[in-house]
Amino acid sequence: MNMLLSLAAIVALSTFASACATRPPTPAAASTQPFVVERDLAGASVARGEFRSITGVRRGFTAQLNGTWDGETLTLVEDFAYDDGERDRKTWRLQRVAPGEFVGTREDVVGQARGFQDGDVFRLEYDVVLPSENGRGRKVRFRDVLALRADGDILNNATVGWLGLRVGSVSLVIERD
Repeated sequence: MNMLLSLAAIVALSTFASACATRPPTPAAASTQPFVVERDLAGASVARGEFRSITGVRRGFTAQLNGTWDGETLTLVEDFAYDDGERDRKTWRLQRVAPGEFVGTREDVVGQARGFQDGDVFRLEYDVVLPSENGRGRKVRFRDVLALRADGDILNNATVGWLGLRVGSVSLVIERD
């Protein structure tokens, strides 16, 4: 009987953990026009958003984005200005490996990111080591979904997971300059 209870607890915990780490849904405000990464992130744009953790930490930011598409690779330079005064620059390099499928890198990404078309949205999944108080950092999993709004702006929502549990989220709107 004890073993049966333990097995039931493991199954329940696994179900809970996998539900917490699921991909974000398509945003309700998304249009029915497909988001196409090489078209919709090329050029200059500005993003405004916020990171929220399950502990209540909130961190707003604005990012100037500049994307170029060379027929094979999207290079997206992101210049972040956080509300607390910190500034940072990150550069994505997303290479198309098949129609609607990409692999990518960025300075803080562990290994390779994986991007793929999922109906009218684009999904991007990657691991990042975030700084921690002990100085070693903590590897977390980002799962982004990007979608077009009817007005042409881009919605980007992400879940942040650690050990299979959702520990935060990021929401932003990208507007064309």
